[in-house]
Amino acid sequence: MSGLIKRVRDITIATLNERLERAEDPVRLIDQFLWATREEIIQAERLYQQYSAHANSMRAQWLQAEQQAEKREQQAITALKAGEEHLARLALAEKQHHLERARQYKELYETSQANVNELEELIRELRSEYQTVYDKREYYVARMESLRLQQRLNERFGSVMGHPDNMFRRLDDRLTDMELEARSLREIRRSGQSFIPTGSSEQVELELEQLKRKIGKEG
Repeated sequence: MSGLIKRVRDITIATLNERLERAEDPVRLIDQFLWATREEIIQAERLYQQYSAHANSMRAQWLQAEQQAEKREQQAITALKAGEEHLARLALAEKQHHLERARQYKELYETSQANVNELEELIRELRSEYQTVYDKREYYVARMESLRLQQRLNERFGSVMGHPDNMFRRLDDRLTDMELEARSLREIRRSGQSFIPTGSSEQVELELEQLKRKIGKEG
Protein backbone atom coordinates (compact mmCIF):
# COMPACT_ATOMS: atom_id res chain seq x y z
CA MET A 1 0.00 0.00 0.00
CA SER A 2 1.12 3.51 -0.70
CA GLY A 3 2.12 6.08 1.89
CA LEU A 4 0.97 8.87 -0.40
CA ILE A 5 -2.48 9.12 1.11
CA LYS A 6 -3.68 9.13 4.69
CA ARG A 7 -5.23 5.86 5.79
CA VAL A 8 -8.85 6.30 6.82
CA ARG A 9 -9.50 2.68 7.79
CA ASP A 10 -8.82 1.28 11.24
CA ILE A 11 -9.14 -2.24 9.80
CA THR A 12 -7.58 -3.84 6.75
CA ILE A 13 -8.68 -6.86 4.77
CA ALA A 14 -5.86 -8.81 6.41
CA THR A 15 -7.59 -8.52 9.81
CA LEU A 16 -11.20 -8.37 8.63
CA ASN A 17 -11.81 -12.13 8.69
CA GLU A 18 -10.50 -12.42 12.24
CA ARG A 19 -12.72 -9.60 13.47
CA LEU A 20 -15.75 -10.99 11.63
CA GLU A 21 -15.51 -14.20 13.64
CA ARG A 22 -15.91 -12.20 16.87
CA ALA A 23 -18.41 -9.62 15.62
CA GLU A 24 -21.98 -9.72 16.95
CA ASP A 25 -23.13 -7.85 13.86
CA PRO A 26 -20.80 -8.80 10.96
CA VAL A 27 -22.86 -6.90 8.38
CA ARG A 28 -22.36 -3.63 10.28
CA LEU A 29 -18.62 -4.27 10.51
CA ILE A 30 -18.44 -4.98 6.77
CA ASP A 31 -20.42 -1.81 5.98
CA GLN A 32 -17.94 0.23 8.02
CA PHE A 33 -15.07 -1.34 6.10
CA LEU A 34 -16.74 -0.70 2.73
CA TRP A 35 -17.47 2.92 3.58
CA ALA A 36 -13.86 3.56 4.67
CA THR A 37 -12.48 1.77 1.60
CA ARG A 38 -14.72 3.78 -0.71
CA GLU A 39 -13.51 7.02 0.89
CA GLU A 40 -9.93 5.86 0.41
CA ILE A 41 -10.57 5.05 -3.25
CA ILE A 42 -12.05 8.52 -3.81
CA GLN A 43 -9.05 10.13 -2.13
CA ALA A 44 -6.60 8.02 -4.14
CA GLU A 45 -8.34 8.79 -7.43
CA ARG A 46 -8.31 12.53 -6.66
CA LEU A 47 -4.59 12.42 -5.87
CA TYR A 48 -4.00 10.31 -8.99
CA GLN A 49 -5.53 13.02 -11.17
CA GLN A 50 -3.36 15.68 -9.54
CA TYR A 51 -0.16 13.66 -9.90
CA SER A 52 -0.97 12.78 -13.52
CA ALA A 53 -1.44 16.45 -14.39
CA HIS A 54 1.78 17.36 -12.57
CA ALA A 55 3.74 14.57 -14.30
CA ASN A 56 2.47 15.68 -17.71
CA SER A 57 3.51 19.27 -16.95
CA MET A 58 7.02 18.17 -15.89
CA ARG A 59 7.35 16.06 -19.05
CA ALA A 60 6.39 19.01 -21.21
CA GLN A 61 8.97 21.24 -19.47
CA TRP A 62 11.64 18.57 -19.88
CA LEU A 63 11.00 18.08 -23.61
CA GLN A 64 10.78 21.81 -24.21
CA ALA A 65 14.18 22.37 -22.52
CA GLU A 66 15.73 19.62 -24.66
CA GLN A 67 14.32 21.23 -27.80
CA GLN A 68 15.77 24.59 -26.75
CA ALA A 69 19.18 22.97 -26.17
CA GLU A 70 19.11 21.40 -29.64
CA LYS A 71 18.07 24.74 -31.14
CA ARG A 72 20.97 26.58 -29.47
CA GLU A 73 23.41 23.94 -30.73
CA GLN A 74 22.21 24.49 -34.30
CA GLN A 75 22.55 28.23 -33.80
CA ALA A 76 26.13 27.75 -32.56
CA ILE A 77 26.95 25.74 -35.69
CA THR A 78 25.45 28.46 -37.86
CA ALA A 79 27.45 31.15 -36.02
CA LEU A 80 30.71 29.24 -36.42
CA LYS A 81 30.12 28.77 -40.15
CA ALA A 82 29.59 32.52 -40.39
CA GLY A 83 32.82 33.17 -38.47
CA GLU A 84 30.90 34.53 -35.45
CA GLU A 85 32.75 32.60 -32.73
CA HIS A 86 31.51 34.94 -30.01
CA LEU A 87 27.88 34.25 -30.92
CA ALA A 88 28.66 30.52 -31.05
CA ARG A 89 29.93 30.68 -27.44
CA LEU A 90 26.77 32.47 -26.31
CA ALA A 91 24.58 29.87 -28.05
CA LEU A 92 26.50 26.98 -26.45
CA ALA A 93 26.24 28.62 -23.01
CA GLU A 94 22.47 28.83 -23.44
CA LYS A 95 22.51 25.22 -24.60
CA GLN A 96 24.11 24.14 -21.31
CA HIS A 97 21.50 26.13 -19.38
CA HIS A 98 18.66 24.38 -21.22
CA LEU A 99 20.29 20.96 -20.77
CA GLU A 100 20.45 21.57 -17.00
CA ARG A 101 16.78 22.54 -16.99
CA ALA A 102 15.96 19.45 -19.02
CA ARG A 103 17.80 17.27 -16.47
CA GLN A 104 15.95 18.84 -13.56
CA TYR A 105 12.52 18.56 -15.13
CA LYS A 106 13.23 14.99 -16.23
CA GLU A 107 13.99 14.02 -12.61
CA LEU A 108 10.77 15.69 -11.45
CA TYR A 109 8.82 13.89 -14.16
CA GLU A 110 10.27 10.49 -13.30
CA THR A 111 9.46 10.98 -9.61
CA SER A 112 5.93 12.11 -10.40
CA GLN A 113 5.39 9.25 -12.85
CA ALA A 114 6.58 6.73 -10.23
CA ASN A 115 3.97 8.11 -7.85
CA VAL A 116 1.35 7.90 -10.59
CA ASN A 117 2.21 4.23 -11.15
CA GLU A 118 2.10 3.58 -7.40
CA LEU A 119 -1.31 5.20 -7.13
CA GLU A 120 -2.59 3.14 -10.07
CA GLU A 121 -1.56 -0.03 -8.24
CA LEU A 122 -3.08 1.22 -5.00
CA ILE A 123 -6.41 1.98 -6.66
CA ARG A 124 -6.48 -1.47 -8.26
CA GLU A 125 -5.85 -3.09 -4.88
CA LEU A 126 -8.49 -1.00 -3.14
CA ARG A 127 -11.09 -1.77 -5.79
CA SER A 128 -10.27 -5.47 -5.59
CA GLU A 129 -10.59 -5.38 -1.79
CA TYR A 130 -13.88 -3.52 -2.04
CA GLN A 131 -15.37 -6.08 -4.44
CA THR A 132 -14.13 -9.02 -2.38
CA VAL A 133 -15.61 -7.66 0.84
CA TYR A 134 -18.83 -6.60 -0.90
CA ASP A 135 -19.34 -10.18 -2.07
CA LYS A 136 -18.69 -11.38 1.48
CA ARG A 137 -21.28 -8.88 2.72
CA GLU A 138 -23.93 -10.43 0.48
CA TYR A 139 -23.17 -13.84 2.01
CA TYR A 140 -23.38 -12.55 5.59
CA VAL A 141 -26.62 -10.69 4.86
CA ALA A 142 -28.15 -13.95 3.63
CA ARG A 143 -26.74 -15.80 6.63
CA MET A 144 -28.09 -13.26 9.12
CA GLU A 145 -31.52 -13.37 7.46
CA SER A 146 -31.54 -17.18 7.74
CA LEU A 147 -30.69 -16.88 11.42
CA ARG A 148 -33.41 -14.26 11.97
CA LEU A 149 -36.04 -16.44 10.31
CA GLN A 150 -34.91 -19.47 12.31
CA GLN A 151 -35.27 -17.49 15.54
CA ARG A 152 -38.76 -16.38 14.56
CA LEU A 153 -39.65 -19.98 13.78
CA ASN A 154 -38.38 -21.13 17.17
CA GLU A 155 -40.22 -18.35 19.01
CA ARG A 156 -43.48 -18.93 17.17
CA PHE A 157 -43.66 -22.72 17.05
CA GLY A 158 -40.92 -24.08 19.29
CA SER A 159 -43.12 -24.23 22.41
CA VAL A 160 -46.10 -25.95 20.79
CA MET A 161 -44.50 -28.27 18.31
CA GLY A 162 -43.73 -31.83 19.42
CA HIS A 163 -44.24 -35.41 18.36
CA PRO A 164 -47.93 -36.46 18.66
CA ASP A 165 -46.97 -39.75 20.29
CA ASN A 166 -45.28 -37.93 23.16
CA MET A 167 -48.25 -35.65 23.65
CA PHE A 168 -50.78 -38.52 23.78
CA ARG A 169 -48.49 -40.61 25.98
CA ARG A 170 -48.48 -37.87 28.60
CA LEU A 171 -52.26 -37.55 28.32
CA ASP A 172 -52.69 -41.33 28.73
CA ASP A 173 -50.51 -41.33 31.82
CA ARG A 174 -52.52 -38.50 33.34
CA LEU A 175 -55.85 -40.18 32.63
CA THR A 176 -54.59 -43.49 33.99
CA ASP A 177 -53.61 -41.80 37.25
CA MET A 178 -57.03 -40.19 37.49
CA GLU A 179 -58.75 -43.53 36.78
CA LEU A 180 -56.71 -45.33 39.44
CA GLU A 181 -57.53 -42.64 41.97
CA ALA A 182 -61.26 -42.80 41.20
CA ARG A 183 -61.25 -46.61 41.36
CA SER A 184 -59.44 -46.59 44.68
CA LEU A 185 -61.90 -44.12 46.18
CA ARG A 186 -64.83 -46.18 44.91
CA GLU A 187 -63.44 -49.35 46.51
CA ILE A 188 -62.89 -47.57 49.78
CA ARG A 189 -66.48 -46.31 49.84
CA ARG A 190 -67.84 -49.77 49.06
CA SER A 191 -65.74 -51.44 51.71
CA GLY A 192 -66.67 -48.72 54.19
CA GLN A 193 -70.35 -49.46 53.76
CA SER A 194 -69.97 -53.19 54.65
CA PHE A 195 -67.12 -52.92 57.13
CA ILE A 196 -67.92 -53.32 60.84
CA PRO A 197 -65.14 -51.70 62.88
CA THR A 198 -63.64 -53.97 65.58
CA GLY A 199 -60.45 -52.10 66.55
CA SER A 200 -59.88 -49.18 68.82
CA SER A 201 -61.10 -45.88 67.48
CA GLU A 202 -58.08 -44.20 69.08
CA GLN A 203 -55.72 -46.40 67.08
CA VAL A 204 -57.63 -45.57 63.90
CA GLU A 205 -57.39 -41.85 64.59
CA LEU A 206 -53.66 -42.17 65.30
CA GLU A 207 -53.00 -43.97 62.03
CA LEU A 208 -55.17 -41.44 60.21
CA GLU A 209 -53.03 -38.58 61.51
CA GLN A 210 -49.88 -40.46 60.50
CA LEU A 211 -51.21 -40.89 56.97
CA LYS A 212 -52.08 -37.20 56.79
CA ARG A 213 -48.52 -36.27 57.79
CA LYS A 214 -47.09 -38.72 55.25
CA ILE A 215 -49.26 -37.26 52.49
CA GLY A 216 -48.22 -33.75 53.52
CA LYS A 217 -44.52 -34.65 53.25
CA GLU A 218 -45.01 -36.22 49.84
CA GLY A 219 -46.77 -33.06 48.57
